[in-house]
Amino acid sequence: MKISFSSASKTSSCLVAMISKKGVEKKKSSAFFRLSESAIQEKVFKGEKNETLFLPCTRAGSFKHLLLVGLGDSEKINHETVRQAAAAAYRQLEKYSLSDVAVDLSSCLSFFDNPAVLIRAVSEGFILAGYDFYELKKKPKGKKSVKNIFLSGVTPSKEMKTGLTEGQILADSTNFARWLADTPANLMTPSILAQEVQKRFTGIPNVKVSVWNKDRIKKERMGGVLGVSLGSNQEPRVIIIEYKGNPEDKGSRPLCFVGKGLTFDSGGISIKPARNMHEMKYDMCGSVAVIGALLAMSRLKLKVNVMGLVGSTENMPGAAATKPGDVLRARNGKTMEVLNTDAEGRLVLADILSYASEQKPAFIVDAATLTGAMAISLGDVYSGLFTRNEEMEKQLKKASVSSGEEIWSLPLNDFHVQDIKSTVADVANISSTGLAGSSTAAAFLEHFVDKKIPWAHFDIAETAHDVAKRLPYCRSKCASGVMVRTFVELARQYVR
Repeated sequence: MKISFSSASKTSSCLVAMISKKGVEKKKSSAFFRLSESAIQEKVFKGEKNETLFLPCTRAGSFKHLLLVGLGDSEKINHETVRQAAAAAYRQLEKYSLSDVAVDLSSCLSFFDNPAVLIRAVSEGFILAGYDFYELKKKPKGKKSVKNIFLSGVTPSKEMKTGLTEGQILADSTNFARWLADTPANLMTPSILAQEVQKRFTGIPNVKVSVWNKDRIKKERMGGVLGVSLGSNQEPRVIIIEYKGNPEDKGSRPLCFVGKGLTFDSGGISIKPARNMHEMKYDMCGSVAVIGALLAMSRLKLKVNVMGLVGSTENMPGAAATKPGDVLRARNGKTMEVLNTDAEGRLVLADILSYASEQKPAFIVDAATLTGAMAISLGDVYSGLFTRNEEMEKQLKKASVSSGEEIWSLPLNDFHVQDIKSTVADVANISSTGLAGSSTAAAFLEHFVDKKIPWAHFDIAETAHDVAKRLPYCRSKCASGVMVRTFVELARQYVR
């Protein structure tokens, strides 16, 4: 899909107009009122958020068709509103197989102090909505993809052009993260994941990708990663992405992002129910958030030094699999009693967080599809945030506002730490009470982070995939790419 600035195109067959509820209520003040007067008067179209009305053969100037898209209440319009509206428009354009369209943004300009934010959001909405996983099936016959989108109604400034480029990079990087997660587990093993990361980052300046195999992981004393991998015939991998966007600043500490990369999770000996087990290919969504964010940061050439760390393995019930009651030793020397082999992600993260702490970063933020308890506490609307560091929480909430991704703080305190004490090891991998599963999981992870380093944990178990009913720029039954934008916005706050 190509997005560019243009007032019109001879090949464009449809004009897309984004209109707020107030714009509809004013009627004649709308540039498109004459063409859609009957629909507006009959209240067929009210301008509600993400509402669409396709008017075929309307003859809107040189355009054959007109598509109206609602923005909702004027007071609530922001970049996320426009991002979703662009995606809602894409769905209709896709439905009617319209490949070349123009989007009039003149009615949106007044809602933004910085028009570059508008342009960035529009481009993100279209590109994110255009993603689908057709890798292994034939595309439906007769279905055309949207190929060209011409942004009109604005005079493109240097800032707007930058906004367009940034939006394209962010959306493309998110779509790469989605593709990694959507690929079936037999085609996206830990070793293949490492290869795809190396391939994707090849040629990007100031980036180094290192991959540790099983022997290296063993040498690095990562007992959690190794222990989880024992039941699979696929070897584990640790992937380290280093981006030095500000190499001159020798004294700066890197920003560190950590991701859980379980390319498939059967639950191990504590095996999961068969129903929906196929969705466990999405247990790597924390890792793809880190990979996508590092890809975007490096392509945006942010002036920051960043490390992305991924622990990747399968969790299978093979003959050599770790058993309930076994004790593993993490990189930092702490022992972990495995009471439930399906609580494996925290065992992998224990090693990666320990290694991250050794790098003395400015902060550590991790993302993981960690607990089913998130479905009960936050549903699929918010990603759960756990941290005891108030400044870290403040920065992440600011980044969330800038990214448009919803997060919510959940408790983490000493009571949760008490609940994961073990009788035979330093810590148990599940709570003794069976309560507050997400908070006790975060308390487990806290054992493996240097207390001097600001740290935050995101549980994205319910926001990582199949959220199309909430967000029109996500596909049903597909990965969402959640946290890529938020991680990039957090890194922006540290640009010098």
